[in-house]
Amino acid sequence: MQFSHDDDEFRGQVADWLAANVPAELRGAGGPGREHEAFPERLAWNRRLAAAGLTCLGWPAAYGGRDATLMQQVIFYEEYARSGAPARVAVVGEELLGPTLIAFGTREQKERFLPPVAAVEELWCQGYSEPGAGSDLASVATTATPDGDEWVITGQKVWTSLAQWADWCFVLARTEPGSRRSHGLSYLLVPMDQPGVTVRPIRQLTGTSEFNEVFFDGARTDRANVVGEPGDGWRIAKATLEFERGVGMLGQQVGFRRELDELIELARRTEAGDDPLIRDRIARAWVGLEVIRAYALATLAAPPGAGVEASVLKVLWSRWHQALGELAMDVRGAASMTGTSMTGTSMTGTGTEGELDLWQQLFLFGRAETIYGGSDEIQRNIIATRALGLPRQARG
Repeated sequence: MQFSHDDDEFRGQVADWLAANVPAELRGAGGPGREHEAFPERLAWNRRLAAAGLTCLGWPAAYGGRDATLMQQVIFYEEYARSGAPARVAVVGEELLGPTLIAFGTREQKERFLPPVAAVEELWCQGYSEPGAGSDLASVATTATPDGDEWVITGQKVWTSLAQWADWCFVLARTEPGSRRSHGLSYLLVPMDQPGVTVRPIRQLTGTSEFNEVFFDGARTDRANVVGEPGDGWRIAKATLEFERGVGMLGQQVGFRRELDELIELARRTEAGDDPLIRDRIARAWVGLEVIRAYALATLAAPPGAGVEASVLKVLWSRWHQALGELAMDVRGAASMTGTSMTGTSMTGTGTEGELDLWQQLFLFGRAETIYGGSDEIQRNIIATRALGLPRQARG
């Protein structure tokens, strides 16, 4: 990837601003499996980013964005990850809902919803998966029926990240009675603060509750809050999933690199560093991460829906990161079996006995990475049918 002189100047500006503004006490906070950490402080930080013009970079300026080029977006995510800045709390609205509304929303929807997203004044969550429709998203059973000037939503969503803090949820619901699979679905914008919405946290292996189940029991939203035409929700929902796997992946890989580097340092200080099998696995992890980055860069410019690149990348990074957690447990040896909490945000710190350290959290939360965002099985089926031309698997 070649960066221009303007790109290099932009990188310097972003790096300098982050170096001067990232609060030391928030460095590394809120990563995967730790979204509960310092939420009010991270919300304030996210609003500070917005005030500095460092949110919604790729959005058109007319909608509160920066009209940043693809290269500049890559640069921002890389520098953000390098700085150790905390995980942002407005990602769902900024990176999923925003681009979806820009592409498919009405003028009124853009005017109503985009400014609060850009200013981090309203937070969003994603109402896709259900107990009977996780990876098989087309099987959603949540319904929405018209009632005067409103939609009435009934059903349950699950694995809903950040729902406990969200002001709004974009919900995939069945609006045509008797419809099946991807037909008859609509993409609705639903307020969370109302009597018909109940959010219940789901406790995970790590002991924390980043995901939630959400119950809609006669919840309501305006008839105008359907994106696209009623019944066209499947097309729009798929586009949102494509936006989900965008340039942010490059920043994620910088975070992966930092974890790998810290694991290498840990191995050097322990007997694991002398084990030829461990050394071989570390070398393979390094090569694997280089492959992921090279593939991401090579396919970054592909337009949404152009192919199976997003599915290939999801399989690559989720399995790599899951394997890194397993490698970390082997590097730590017997110590990985006992609970010790970490001080600070470094993966190599030590703490008091009885709690999970960050390597253990990585290992346990990593079990979900090949499931959420599209399970490996579904992604492999997409690759097989769309890229390789293999026949679809017969349904029982």
